[in-house]
Amino acid sequence: MLRFLTFIIVVVLSNVIQCITGFAGTVLAMPFSVMLVGYSVAKPTLNLLGVVTSIGVIISDYKAINKKEFFKIIGIMLIGIAGGTYITSHFEMNPSLLYKLLGSVVIFFALFDTYLFVKKKTDKRLSTPLALLLLISAGLVHGMFVCGGPLLVTYASDRMKDTKEFRATLSSVWIVLNTIIFFTDIKSGYINGSFFLVFTVLFLFLVLSIIIGRLVSKKMNQKAFLIMSYALMFISGISLFLK
Repeated sequence: MLRFLTFIIVVVLSNVIQCITGFAGTVLAMPFSVMLVGYSVAKPTLNLLGVVTSIGVIISDYKAINKKEFFKIIGIMLIGIAGGTYITSHFEMNPSLLYKLLGSVVIFFALFDTYLFVKKKTDKRLSTPLALLLLISAGLVHGMFVCGGPLLVTYASDRMKDTKEFRATLSSVWIVLNTIIFFTDIKSGYINGSFFLVFTVLFLFLVLSIIIGRLVSKKMNQKAFLIMSYALMFISGISLFLK
């Protein structure tokens, strides 16, 4: 019972963050949730809650969605997701090693983006090959572990400078991609009676997360938003070493 209550607290806090930034909720919650309730419960539950949270984000900000970037991100990340899903269903792998590798990459980009921010090199622009690599890698990781957010945010922060545009576009991406992953979870047998019981209980607390997150996001300026985003990327990378 204590484990489940702790799981609820983790979900609420992580989804508050998800509402504020449009990313990082799942990747921050996943390591602790896996330890508390196991991978087969944590992955599908956090995935579907992420869909609901993202819907809550774009209800009032849907006009801020960058449609061009939305379709580009979806199209390229789906290639990576297909690869990630194939790998997890056909090959034996060492999840701990892969999480640590991802954590190292995320930490690198968090420090790199912070360096550019401090140096005020706001005119930076990712090259086309690097942008494609980031999006495919984000899709690959998302298909395997539902943790592609930190890699996607490096691309998105380079292409979208407006806070509302950033949040709304990323949230719309997660609605599409996480819905697809939900159907792969059904195929994998993760979706059952126990799942819906856990999800129903957490959904009630999710409403609180969305309300808190929206209130905080309205009071946050662009500079504070960027600082928080980079800090969360770094924390996300560190948390991946706990998996």
